[in-house]
Amino acid sequence: MEPEYLPPVEGGELPPRSAATQDQTAPELAPKLDRPVPGFFFEWVIIGEDGLRAGWSVLLFALLAYLMMVASGMAASFLLRNIFHAETVGMTPITGLVSGAVELLGILFAGSLVARIERRRLRDFNLAGPRPLVRFAGGLLAGFAALSALVGAMAWGGWLHIDPAALSAPQILGFAVLWGVVFLIVGLCEEGTFRCYLQYTLTRGLNFWWALGIIGAMCVDLLIQAKGNGAWGVYGFALLGLPPCVFLYVNHARRSSFWYAAWVSSTLFGFIHTGNNGENWIGIFAAALIGFVFCVSIRVTGSAWWAIGCHAAWDWAETYFYGTADSGLVASGHFLSTRVTGDPLWSGGTDGPEGSLLVLPVILALLAWTLAIYGRRSVRGIDQPA
Repeated sequence: MEPEYLPPVEGGELPPRSAATQDQTAPELAPKLDRPVPGFFFEWVIIGEDGLRAGWSVLLFALLAYLMMVASGMAASFLLRNIFHAETVGMTPITGLVSGAVELLGILFAGSLVARIERRRLRDFNLAGPRPLVRFAGGLLAGFAALSALVGAMAWGGWLHIDPAALSAPQILGFAVLWGVVFLIVGLCEEGTFRCYLQYTLTRGLNFWWALGIIGAMCVDLLIQAKGNGAWGVYGFALLGLPPCVFLYVNHARRSSFWYAAWVSSTLFGFIHTGNNGENWIGIFAAALIGFVFCVSIRVTGSAWWAIGCHAAWDWAETYFYGTADSGLVASGHFLSTRVTGDPLWSGGTDGPEGSLLVLPVILALLAWTLAIYGRRSVRGIDQPA
């Protein structure tokens, strides 16, 4: 039955309704819960105030990236084996370039499509901050300096010995450029996934309970898989982030979703590293901790460009310049060579410098340096996605 609307009278006032009229029409003015509303499920479950809800966005991004990586990976593997007859095993510049290009293509493809669906620009995913080249260059210097400080401390303590270069001058330059491109792609891929897309998307759609549930699911998965020693790095970081997030939740802190997202994305960054060979709990914890430092850098610089530069330079210095193990792998074509001795707690063992206990104060120093350089500068809107 259609609601009864009384015609206006002169002067713009409505005549008073009788009790019978009010009883008859009032229920019709409020929507009934059992009345089917067109698009109700779609609008409430799929679409939120900021467009596509964050959970669906992440699932769509992951699916699109996976499909593109599978397709491009098959094509790249065929070309390498049958056309160029190149080796596809081991950590070499060729394998690094190919695998990095496949991953980057998948991330760009997924990010571009999701951005189009959400009516955003690709640069909206934490890439639109001020002075990107300056931020990137600052990250390069910080990453190389931090890794050099770590290697220097290990050498001073006698847990790492550096041998001279065994490459010729042309090889030194050639491998430096090749590995530089490889780790630039690595920085773009990993930071593009975790600190650009994921951090941005989770910030606009994550509350404390969802964050706690996601991290709990990661911990349960590690228990089921029996990942062993390395899993304690994830457990440790998850517990470390719990009290401050509880504090934010209890005090109804404004803009707390950025820190919930940082807790989840950083823990997830450590979680994915448990699949690497040679990792120990310190290396996993360090991966999560430096992921948090990169989240903080987004907050204080306004974009992920500093994090991209720092990530690329750290890996380049570790793998190429000093020739140390990186997550248990030693690359071919490195500048210097290193040997580790002594207690793996300090030498890192098979994990490399990232598995040494000395990495933790270095990362904390990197965090302090970032806050000292950029922390006083106000960056607006980083936790308020458009």
